[in-house]
Amino acid sequence: MAAVSGLVRRPLEQVSGLLRRRFHRTVPAALQVTVRDAINQGMDEELERDEKVFLLGEEVAQYDGAYKVSRGLWKKYGDKRIIDTPISEMGFAGIAVGAAMAGLRPICEFMTFNFSMQAIDQVINSAAKTYYMSGGFQSVPIVFRGPNGASAGVAAQHSQCFAAWYGHCPGLKVVSPWNSEDAKGLIKSAIRDNNPVVVLENELMYGVPFEFSSEAQSKDFLIPIGKAKIERQGTHITVVSHSRPVGHCLEAATVLSKEGIECEVINMRTIRPMDIETIEASVMKTNHLVTVEGGWPQFGVGAEICARIMEGPAFNFLDAPAVRVTGADVPMPYAKILEDNSVPQVKDIIFAIKKTLNI
Repeated sequence: MAAVSGLVRRPLEQVSGLLRRRFHRTVPAALQVTVRDAINQGMDEELERDEKVFLLGEEVAQYDGAYKVSRGLWKKYGDKRIIDTPISEMGFAGIAVGAAMAGLRPICEFMTFNFSMQAIDQVINSAAKTYYMSGGFQSVPIVFRGPNGASAGVAAQHSQCFAAWYGHCPGLKVVSPWNSEDAKGLIKSAIRDNNPVVVLENELMYGVPFEFSSEAQSKDFLIPIGKAKIERQGTHITVVSHSRPVGHCLEAATVLSKEGIECEVINMRTIRPMDIETIEASVMKTNHLVTVEGGWPQFGVGAEICARIMEGPAFNFLDAPAVRVTGADVPMPYAKILEDNSVPQVKDIIFAIKKTLNI
């Protein structure tokens, strides 16, 4: 009772100060956004910003997209800008390329990049080569996007990685996002670019949430095409990857850090033009290199990285041969246990790193 009367006699500001000290404020939780919603947000902002932008593809409008990446866009922008197409990749890719030549900015969605083989003449001969063949007179500002690489249980004809296929072709830019910020920043940069850009997404990443910084929430947020990102600093070995395997590399790095091995993990973000300078600088620091990709080994992304390192100034800094971790050199099996053994796993990355370091 005496304590209460003492509080009553004190000035109000002292009492409120005492009460405030009994509470603590927690740091607000970071915003989590899935890769699917990040791509949707990026396309929505660019559709709103520029009336020349439109989206076409199979089931992108009334069904909200096969993977719901275009959810809500048809209701917001209508039939003229969100267009359902027949099941004819060669046909609607050709329509999109022609529209780009006429001054529009189409986003051409392939339900999976495996189906882009039906339209590869439009992508390579019509889109990629026109600017060069016209002497710089005719640009083709088009985005080809959709899921790429292995999914789960869809076998050989729906599981290929096309990073090396399209990265091989001059005239194209090729990006391969991993997390939500990559996805939004790269899709927006791709739409604004005056060249044809291939955006290789990953079906298994669509539903994965990542922290979304305040910068990424801005309508002005862009990630420059051709610039890699160091996701984890390290001193013992450089690990380079793109798309979903970046997450596997970070998991492997976490495991190895408990054994005193510090891996520098580089998220390529862009396949073409490749940011070889960032990779070279890291190799010069760590003196070791492992590349990780989901695609086949022969003539792959990792093979190109190794060749560029060998031809450049970083080669003399290597203390051991570079090692590639890739998908198996076979068409993707359907059986789950065979599928798991056909794509890189965390244990494969750890094994390759220890082999490179001779541990």
